[in-house]
Amino acid sequence: MIAELTLLRQGSPLAEPARQVQLLSPRGGQLGFDAALAACGRAPLHATGIQVLQINVGKLCNQTCRHCHVDAGPDRREMMDRDTVEACLGVIGRTDVPTVDITGGAPEMNPHFRRLVSEARRLGRQVIDRCNLTILLAPGFRDLPEFLAEHNVEIVASLPCYLPENTNAQRGDGVFERSIDALRRLNELGYGRPDSGLVLTLVYNPVGPSLPPPQAGLEAAYRRELLARYGVVFNRLFTITNMPISRFLDDLVRTGQHELYMQKLIDAFNPAAAAGVMCRTTISVGWDGRLYDCDFNQMLDLGVAAGLPQTIWDFDAASLAGRLIVVGQHCFGCTAGAGSGCQGAIVE
Repeated sequence: MIAELTLLRQGSPLAEPARQVQLLSPRGGQLGFDAALAACGRAPLHATGIQVLQINVGKLCNQTCRHCHVDAGPDRREMMDRDTVEACLGVIGRTDVPTVDITGGAPEMNPHFRRLVSEARRLGRQVIDRCNLTILLAPGFRDLPEFLAEHNVEIVASLPCYLPENTNAQRGDGVFERSIDALRRLNELGYGRPDSGLVLTLVYNPVGPSLPPPQAGLEAAYRRELLARYGVVFNRLFTITNMPISRFLDDLVRTGQHELYMQKLIDAFNPAAAAGVMCRTTISVGWDGRLYDCDFNQMLDLGVAAGLPQTIWDFDAASLAGRLIVVGQHCFGCTAGAGSGCQGAIVE
């Protein structure tokens, strides 16, 4: 299947061992992800444990973002119910998974969000809230910053750019200005400030079909510009590649850029990033309790491999910890360049 495996340059900080590779298929066709893994000795891909239980509590959201791989929005009604939340808490209570990562949609819009947060914290787990910021200013949710601070929840917040025009183009008119107001409120409570213990992580997604710039340099620019322009501080920045899934995929197809974008991801395949993809240490729970290797597979309805526990109700950590991971072409999004996932860039 592979026609050529060409070393592009020696000494790249993005590659292992000290190299980056370009993978091409015959006559310019696109290479399969499984073949790319095989070419660098990474196939088949297996989990190495479960460090993160990522729970998608629903697709309801107060925003409709162009890059959203969940296709979330105000008109979505998929929502995790109380029984499924309790099943998740049961798994947390009887396992030693250290981190509970709550996502959506806007996860805070699930009526059982606070129950999930408070009980997971009572059980001694680190809790992450993947927040779009504007929900913190919405009617009925204005006390959320205090609730999150009280429970020492890490906030991972989307802010695609420190310039309003770029953020609003991706996320909707006025989103940037409301996001800055929310960040200032979080800063007032101690989020993002040294020694407060309240961690505020920002997330950058490219505006359009391009790869993120180096994470460290972009973090420095965000830190400088947000402080100078708005007085906002934060702890760290994650860069995440836009995944060719759902709404972003529709945008690529509509603008005739899908094949070009996929080839860009393939050309930037990095074996070092492949070794550190988040699915190797994460298990994802859908709003209906089904299990997936990652949130991206969840949106493509690619459940965990056959023969494994398929739902939160038959969750078995021992059998899932070393599971074979289901892969597809979208996985090139997590292994391009420095790599990316829910924890940002994978390699320096």
